[in-house]
Amino acid sequence: MSKLSFVAIALVIVFSGGASAQSSDPRGACKADYDKFCSGIAPGGGIVACLNGKRDQLSATCKAALDNRKKK
Repeated sequence: MSKLSFVAIALVIVFSGGASAQSSDPRGACKADYDKFCSGIAPGGGIVACLNGKRDQLSATCKAALDNRKKK
């Protein structure tokens, strides 16, 4: 399985459920940030925690998606 496929599957598993709009959907909104800061984290290994730990470096779209996820 290619690395990109693995990442896509991992994000779907980790971020299953939630809003479908890209600006509020961490799977799409945080993909670039995940690739940049947390690509070494496996599913179930704390991807959301990793992203939150890098919060000051994340894109505004990803921050908004993570905030929206906390509200649910």
